[in-house]
Amino acid sequence: MSRWPDYLAQLASAEDIFAMLPGEADGLERAEVEKMLFTALASGWLTTFADRDRPDFVPAVCTHFNLVGTNPDFIYAAASIDGNGSYLITGERGECIFLQMDIAAGGLGVMDALGPSLGTIDFDDLAPDEAGRFSLMLSAEKPADWQGDWHPLDPTARSLSLRQASYDWGTEREARIAIERSDLAHAPRRWSEAEIAERLMALCAYPKRLAGMAIGFIAGQQQKGLWNAFEQDDWAGRGGVEGQHYYQGLFRLEPDCALVLETDLPETVRYWNVQLNDMRWNTLDWMNHQCSLNGGQASIDADGKFRAVI
Repeated sequence: MSRWPDYLAQLASAEDIFAMLPGEADGLERAEVEKMLFTALASGWLTTFADRDRPDFVPAVCTHFNLVGTNPDFIYAAASIDGNGSYLITGERGECIFLQMDIAAGGLGVMDALGPSLGTIDFDDLAPDEAGRFSLMLSAEKPADWQGDWHPLDPTARSLSLRQASYDWGTEREARIAIERSDLAHAPRRWSEAEIAERLMALCAYPKRLAGMAIGFIAGQQQKGLWNAFEQDDWAGRGGVEGQHYYQGLFRLEPDCALVLETDLPETVRYWNVQLNDMRWNTLDWMNHQCSLNGGQASIDADGKFRAVI
């Protein structure tokens, strides 16, 4: 029996998202939400058939999958894992500002539910070989014959999230990373009929889930009255990484007015930026517009403060 009508019905349930929009939303704003739903569907395909026994780091967000506040200076990747398994991660750190990996008991993938962070690995803490390559083992127990870097793996772990940041893309060499499960013999597999159906149904539910998260976040900011104001969050366990901090808020300007953003800067910080998102929590088109500044691009005033005029 064809499941196609069921898939279409699940997709159609995403219409509920439009009820979350403010009453004054016009036709263009609704069209942009429709575009976001299709973007979520396309991006969701990358994790729909993620295999914890045969993992791979796949893109999370990018210029085309621009959702939930994508940072223009980051390259994001994610892999699904089984916390009871063992995984070997190898590669080259590259020349980016930082390369970090968050281990979480959940994730934003199609087959995952959100779960808390279980720890973050900074690849600068690893010991590369003479060729600059690292070998990191994740497992419950350290193998007796393992000589490389090792990190304990919590049995509740379900995903790995990689982030690398740069102030000067095109100049700094990017990281190269591979992952393989080492406690199972590698063998080909064919998804069963039931597995395919389960995962496709989850994919059809994903646009409503991800768009609901984004629209819900903006609605929450409005309910808090964060107009021309900020709140602090770390988003750990909800798509963010422990140790990173976000100052987020909304701005509203009258005609012929500007918003001046002024702040002191920490004495020591590896990376910082400021970026503009739209009211659906999509970052503005950073490829073709000036919509972000990072610590390598910004000019700091003589008093040591950063100021931006929006």
